[in-house]
Amino acid sequence: MFLYNRINKEELKQRLAEESFQRKTISFYKYHILDDPQKFRDDLFRDWYPMDCFGRIYVAREGINAQMSVPEHHFDTFLKTLEKYKILNGIPIKYAIEDDGKSFYKLTIKVRPKLVADGLDDGSYDVTNVGKHLSGIDFHEQIGKVNTVVVDMRNYYESEIGHFEGAICPEADTFREELEIVTDLLEDQKDKKVLLYCTGGIRCEKASAYLKHKGFNDVNQLHGGILEYSRQIKSAGLEPKFIGKNFVFDERLGESVNGEVISKCHQCGTACDAHTNCDNHGCHILFIQCPECAKKYNGCCTPECAEEKVAGKARSAEKRVGFGNSRKFRKSLSLIQAEQDKLTVQ
Repeated sequence: MFLYNRINKEELKQRLAEESFQRKTISFYKYHILDDPQKFRDDLFRDWYPMDCFGRIYVAREGINAQMSVPEHHFDTFLKTLEKYKILNGIPIKYAIEDDGKSFYKLTIKVRPKLVADGLDDGSYDVTNVGKHLSGIDFHEQIGKVNTVVVDMRNYYESEIGHFEGAICPEADTFREELEIVTDLLEDQKDKKVLLYCTGGIRCEKASAYLKHKGFNDVNQLHGGILEYSRQIKSAGLEPKFIGKNFVFDERLGESVNGEVISKCHQCGTACDAHTNCDNHGCHILFIQCPECAKKYNGCCTPECAEEKVAGKARSAEKRVGFGNSRKFRKSLSLIQAEQDKLTVQ
């Protein structure tokens, strides 16, 4: 048995489109020291591949972080496979807010140095000394109280399309950068109640421990992240305090929480919260684009990229780096501002 996918992307997507059964999109994570991450990775692939499980799973010596799509008719069997492993037995599972079953089209399991690329030396502070875990309901009730500050620990391209009311949303596009920004922003607020949140909770585990290490006295985190918050609030019949869409790292790129659209197309400024990647594969920047601009720019982020796509030319690395080190969002901010300046002049 090959322990990796050997089928091309186009065929895999076609197979997914032709499936006659339903899937469940789930996510889970756990920090737990693994003696042999590579063996654990290979064992998981042997368990999940025959069941047509798809997803993006990262394994590291410190644990596992998984986003998956599991066929409904195999779901009970899938859950039984979790019982085989100490790290996965009883692990909390989060379910997608909106689920069309098309979140992933293949199974990818990778071994990485860390679950979250934070750039920190874990030996320099106690990573197990995390903040207080708050349920979705408790977190909901704390928002807006005196001497309480809410902090979005996701990247800016995530928070731009959706965030909690009154939350601090740093303009960062890496977790490492965000830790530094948040620490500086809250330097004079160490005695306030700090409420941290992210998509599923994994980034807050590291962030809360880091803030406590930096002298913050009352650090709290949303247990299960936005995904679990949405489920609990809906079950309780409450009006969510999260506005907009929750960004997700799969083919959907987002799922609405309260139905509002709070962001704009990066090219024309119309209300829009649909992320896409520039269709010039030499660029592939992540940005927000409305249907009209997608048609106008041929799925690309700028006229230059549209021209390169038609000509079949690959954008040089020098041009990409010219917008900044990140290809995900900072470049997007720069190019969109330049494009809007052009429109204003015209």
